[in-house]
Amino acid sequence: MKQRDYYFDNAKFILIFLVVFGHLIRSYIESDPFILSLYKTIYTFHMPAFILVAGFFAKGFYKKGYIQKLAKKLILPYIVFQLIYTVYYYFLYEKSTFELDPLNPHWSLWFLISLFCWNALLYAFIKWLKFKPAIGLTVAFSLGLLVGFADVISNYLSLSRTFVFFPIFLMGYYLEKEHFEYFKTSKARIVAGSLFVLVFLGMYFIPEFSDKWLLGSKPYGDFEWNDTVSVAVRAFVYLLNVVMIFSFFTFVPTKRQFFTKWGKNTLYVYLLHGFLIRLFRESQLKDTIDPTTSLILLLGVSLVLTMIFSTKFFTSITQPIVEFKSTKIQKLLSKREMKTR
Repeated sequence: MKQRDYYFDNAKFILIFLVVFGHLIRSYIESDPFILSLYKTIYTFHMPAFILVAGFFAKGFYKKGYIQKLAKKLILPYIVFQLIYTVYYYFLYEKSTFELDPLNPHWSLWFLISLFCWNALLYAFIKWLKFKPAIGLTVAFSLGLLVGFADVISNYLSLSRTFVFFPIFLMGYYLEKEHFEYFKTSKARIVAGSLFVLVFLGMYFIPEFSDKWLLGSKPYGDFEWNDTVSVAVRAFVYLLNVVMIFSFFTFVPTKRQFFTKWGKNTLYVYLLHGFLIRLFRESQLKDTIDPTTSLILLLGVSLVLTMIFSTKFFTSITQPIVEFKSTKIQKLLSKREMKTR
């Protein structure tokens, strides 16, 4: 059995912890400039870094059955949790009508759809068009810039995020393990630490920079600036993403940690934490917390939630839901194939 890489498992656990923390403090960004700056700083790299790691581990996309396995791992859970979240929101927000829309992902479920699409796009870029890295990245970044002009592309099947973040995924695919060695030095950590401080200060003193730019889900028409400025801003965000991604990787531990074993369970945390976060946002408890003075508490809660949802208990609960649906769907497909023969 091939041993897992501690470095990447550590990175994935830290990133999913930041996802939970980012979603938890989202409730306070409109009332607290410090929290807003922290929130925007985290969003410059946490999902882009996740996406880069996903691209790094997508090198076997050309193997037989890869896409089918990926569909089972991503699309089926998406369908299941899209339904579950629809039911949950119906009761949580006391909606008058029950509407199930599989083409508009609920909240964080966009990542499942986009991750499947990024892997599919590798066929076009790597196998069919056979782009060299420089050409492939140029085309991918260009598509990410151009998609902002298409107002019709937004949350629909997560198309906007798919094209906006695909260059980061492709960059991860092109990277080799030795490339990460450049970020494991003391000098790199000093530079990275300085960049984190500078970015945080920039976010604090330039509040006009909307956090929506970091989500990749909005067309240029949703912003106040004209299209020319918007393209320049998105290009700047790309630069910021890349710089902050590799700044993050300088601080990832290389050796086994107490949380390393949970780095393989990030999907379960991603799927489950939204239930509690949404409940928290609608609760009165939210209003009793001062986010600045209680920052350590919020960090601790986020860490505990990440650890709990990473445990075998919750993974064992989530796995059967997906596998049960997978088995049912596969049986239906098999029966259909038998009828057509």
